[in-house]
Amino acid sequence: RCRHCRIFFLTHPRNAGRRDLRCPFGCRQAHRKESSIKRSVEYYRSKEGKVKKKALNELRGNSSSQSSEDSNSKIVHDEVTLHYIQTLTGLIEGRWVSMEEVLAMLKNILRQHSMVKGKRFVYAFQYSRGGP
Repeated sequence: RCRHCRIFFLTHPRNAGRRDLRCPFGCRQAHRKESSIKRSVEYYRSKEGKVKKKALNELRGNSSSQSSEDSNSKIVHDEVTLHYIQTLTGLIEGRWVSMEEVLAMLKNILRQHSMVKGKRFVYAFQYSRGGP
C-alpha cells in the first residue's frame, strides 16, 4: 500500500513488508518534490547558503542593467511585431503602453524557463471524436 494515498500497487518482491513506499501514480513524485524543497530551504538558511544566494542575487542584478536598445535587439528583431504587441497590450489594459513597458514585459516573460521537459502530449488530438 502507498503510505500517502493508501492504494494498492505492484512493486518488486524485495520490497515485501515495507511500509514506507509511495505509489508511482503521483505520490512518489510529490514526496520527492517536497523533500527537495525542504533540503533547499535548509541549505539557503545556513550561513554557507546565504553567502551563495547573495552572490547569485548580485549576478542577477547586473544582468538586468542593460539598456532598452540592447534588450530590443535581443528579444525581437521585428519592429512591426513590437508595435503590434504594444497596441494589443494597450487595448487589453485600456491604456497607453510605452515601448519601454513592452520591452520590460517581454524581457521578464522570456527569462522564465519552460516547465515542459519533454514532448507535449495533447490527449484530445490523439483520438477521433467517436472513440474514448
